[in-house]
Amino acid sequence: MTKVLYVITAADRWTLTDGTVHPSGYWAEEVAVPHRIFSEAGWDITVATPGGKAPTLDELSLGIAGGMPWKRNDVKRYLDSIESALATPVPLDSVNPEEFDLVFYPGGHGPMEDLAYDETSGALLSERLASGRPLALLCHAPAAILAATEPDGTSSFAGRRMTGLSNREELFNRFAKKAPWLLEDRLKEAGVDYSKGRIPLRPHIVVDGNLYTGQNPQSSEQLAERLVADIGDASST
Repeated sequence: MTKVLYVITAADRWTLTDGTVHPSGYWAEEVAVPHRIFSEAGWDITVATPGGKAPTLDELSLGIAGGMPWKRNDVKRYLDSIESALATPVPLDSVNPEEFDLVFYPGGHGPMEDLAYDETSGALLSERLASGRPLALLCHAPAAILAATEPDGTSSFAGRRMTGLSNREELFNRFAKKAPWLLEDRLKEAGVDYSKGRIPLRPHIVVDGNLYTGQNPQSSEQLAERLVADIGDASST
């Protein structure tokens, strides 16, 4: 059975430049949609967070920013169905990534607060990328690569092709004008070969060897389905 390590932010806030705290966490669609697709494929999913803390849902992701009402209701029902798994994640520093066929990071603003600076996560990402085994990050989750560095201080992801939430998409949020930094900028500064779709808030994924990334919440389904297709094909050969 294909095993997935599902790494979710444990942050419940995003601290802005003026010191104010914006309530945050994980984005509903980005957790629910890939989880459902992986589950329906028969994959075994282990949810992990920094410190084993239960992740916090960003309530904005179940409001108008989360899409049409029918879509938000569907996502909410699925999250309710996996409530026990979300409430009892394993501590990220207690898992052996080598035991998993896929390491997957969904997003939300939370990773900008914790995973971008988490040394355990950073080491995991560096090792996973170098291993050649599948690694996927969605929307804001590529912020986690900022903690993944080589001994000389350079990014482990320098030169790799990736996407993530664009500056333009981020700035649709009013509070983003007070953001300490924007993801697209930081990925480029890290030496990533960043790309984005021509139209904001439309699905866009990038695959570079074992590294899979999705630009925004709207990329959740396409990214997960691509992973199921590729990993399924690999496991059958």
